[in-house]
Amino acid sequence: MGTYDQFSEVALPDNKLNEDQKQKAIDDWLPITSSRNAKWWFAAFHNVNAMVGAGVLSLPYAMSNLGWGPGVISLVLSWIITLYTLWQMVEMHEMVPGKRFDRYHELGQHAFGEKLGLYIVVPQQLICEVGVDIVYMVTGGKSLQKVHELICGNCTPFKTKYFIMIFASIHFVLAHLPNFNSISGISLVAAVMSLTYSTIAWAASVHKGIQEDVDYGYKSPDPPTTLFSFLSALGNVAFAYAGHNVVLEIQATIPSTPEKPSKKPMWKGVVVAYIVVGLCYFPVALVGYYIYGNKVEDNILISLEKPKGLIIAANMFVVVHVIGGYHLFAMPVFDMIETVLVKKLHFPPSFLLRFVARNTYVAFTMLVAIAFPFFGALLGFFGGFAFAPTSYFLPCIIWLVIYKPKKFSLSWFTNWICIILGFLLMILSPIGALRNIIVNHKDYKFFN
Repeated sequence: MGTYDQFSEVALPDNKLNEDQKQKAIDDWLPITSSRNAKWWFAAFHNVNAMVGAGVLSLPYAMSNLGWGPGVISLVLSWIITLYTLWQMVEMHEMVPGKRFDRYHELGQHAFGEKLGLYIVVPQQLICEVGVDIVYMVTGGKSLQKVHELICGNCTPFKTKYFIMIFASIHFVLAHLPNFNSISGISLVAAVMSLTYSTIAWAASVHKGIQEDVDYGYKSPDPPTTLFSFLSALGNVAFAYAGHNVVLEIQATIPSTPEKPSKKPMWKGVVVAYIVVGLCYFPVALVGYYIYGNKVEDNILISLEKPKGLIIAANMFVVVHVIGGYHLFAMPVFDMIETVLVKKLHFPPSFLLRFVARNTYVAFTMLVAIAFPFFGALLGFFGGFAFAPTSYFLPCIIWLVIYKPKKFSLSWFTNWICIILGFLLMILSPIGALRNIIVNHKDYKFFN
């Protein structure tokens, strides 16, 4: 009844069969919709993997630029707001009977129209996902470099770019796992690693004890510098909540029936994930700042220094985690690329197509990471325009457009508060990051 591709394992209907069957065959091949047998605990560790990135180690530094009051408020508000917006997305996944919004942009298209929805969601989602993957390339490479320095202090030092290339070599292999369910084991290990190195960070800080010259005041005596650092730190906190960019894609892997909709197991997984997120974020941020004050490094593991063996282990845990995190954010990008190639450009789905497309993407993120090993600073600027909308207020706008809650009702007020706070974050945090980029540009080393 059709042709069979031995590599892609997709039976492609011939021209005599209807278009719906052809589309189903393609959907069964694409990474987001090819497998729908995940359990709630898959959602839990996928979401932990998406949320708890290596950026958790910079939260004490963000606290040092925010101060106790604003810092605690920012952390708590971000946790509450993003949990609320994540609940909205889980609820909206199957709002239309018989249809599932398996991708973020599909939800945007339902709310804003076919073309406008794509223009609003896809650029922001791509900035987040591709940006995170590039940052993870840099993070993985630098963590490997740190391990090398600690183990072999007298050895000839190698440039960061070589360690990024070593880290990237792993992804050229793992990139060919077909879908979300195939990386569930990697996500589980990555989630465990994130909890482990977060615990090491705050527990080792407690063991070290409060530093003698600890100071909780702002670092710079210059008010403008303090203000811009404050705004940039808000962006660092926002960056910690990036899981919304893959939540619908994760939910798409869970089976669903009218009697047992996917939102129930998905929400259970999200709640468990957010408990783990709280156990990682709050102790690291608050204990790290309490112990070191405003002298904490932008990576708390650097502040610890000793014991040597523990710091080596923590850096290796970071490497393992960002391996899993990279592929969690890469999978929706693979889905977009392969959808365009197969549905728009009409390439036949095959192993060769997937091999070339995915290796090209991994190579691209590797080359950008090598060229800009300080990309995290740039992400603080560009990410402010994408992370804040996709996590903090775009779900609220979609909710208001689709459900139209009664004016001045609790739902109406809650969503508008989230929209206003998220919009301010989107505008203000990139200003601080841009200023830091301009001030520190002389210190950046391209192709280091």
